[in-house]
Amino acid sequence: MTEAPAAIAPALIARGLVKAYGGRPAVIDADLHLRPGQITCLLGPSGCGKSTLLRLVAGLETPDAGEIEAGGRLLSGPGGVVAPEVRGIGLVFQDYALFPHMTALQNVAFGLRDLPRVERRARAQAMLDQVRLGARGGAWPHTLSGGEQQRVALARALARRPDILLLDEPFSGLDAHLKGEVRLSLTEALRAAGATVLVVTHDAREALLMADHLVLMHGGRIIQSGVPRACYLDPASPDAARLLGEVNLIEAVVAGGVARTAFGDVAAQGLADGPAVVMVRPEGVRLGPGGASAQVAQVRFGGGYHEVQLEARGQRAQMHLAADPPGPGDTVTVRIDPDLARAFPRAPATL
Repeated sequence: MTEAPAAIAPALIARGLVKAYGGRPAVIDADLHLRPGQITCLLGPSGCGKSTLLRLVAGLETPDAGEIEAGGRLLSGPGGVVAPEVRGIGLVFQDYALFPHMTALQNVAFGLRDLPRVERRARAQAMLDQVRLGARGGAWPHTLSGGEQQRVALARALARRPDILLLDEPFSGLDAHLKGEVRLSLTEALRAAGATVLVVTHDAREALLMADHLVLMHGGRIIQSGVPRACYLDPASPDAARLLGEVNLIEAVVAGGVARTAFGDVAAQGLADGPAVVMVRPEGVRLGPGGASAQVAQVRFGGGYHEVQLEARGQRAQMHLAADPPGPGDTVTVRIDPDLARAFPRAPATL
């Protein structure tokens, strides 16, 4: 009989991390696994503790409790703390931190001073080529666009061949029209390098498009982790669902394993009879026969879709339609797509 392949050991494991400032908790009992060669996105709203968690991994902060291990080595824990510069972890800050008096090539080569000059220059040039800036090696940072500066900072971090690379809000300083292009080039460079990466972001779209593995954080706690599709389609809670995009939260009553709402019914196996809440994405509210009657309150054009506000029995829900929408005041029949809806036993906490 053929043996199953052994599971690949995580590149980094954090267990039970706790960090507080002045008695106020920032990270609460957080567990984190980074998988070798994969991009993990840590997603959460501002102030949820995600940047603090990144700083704990980098060694810029010391946990109050818990431990961090990488490559069989304890980086933080009861036995002591390994200094940031010898952890084998690279870090790209939000502001890129390029040296203004050095060219792009010199910035990338800066961390390679232990190499012979010729090898140092060759590796720096190769990294600029990898991030599509091979012809810009002689440029000063102030002459580069925000996206180019970000790619130079990434090349500088990758040039040292860190075991793990941390990116803190890498697209926060970029104009909206640049984000897609820069995200694509950055992701390609990271995958080409085979890097183990942790990206901190508050942008759900960025996280879904980049991540091999997704970690959702809220109120200092990690509330769900998994592949992006699973987190999106099967959220662990309403809070987790809301981190990944717009949702409708609709009052419901569960009876016999079915959650009944003003806009249609949803399976609720395992939930006790009584009050509940149904989470459904706007694209999960559909026009069609055999559903519930609702009135159109508002219609707005959103580019690739129309945003339609519906009312039924004193409740509201939002629907996204790619086709021509009904008009305000129209009565329509709607149903809820079960693949984009989940029932939960109680009303959600507010993010």
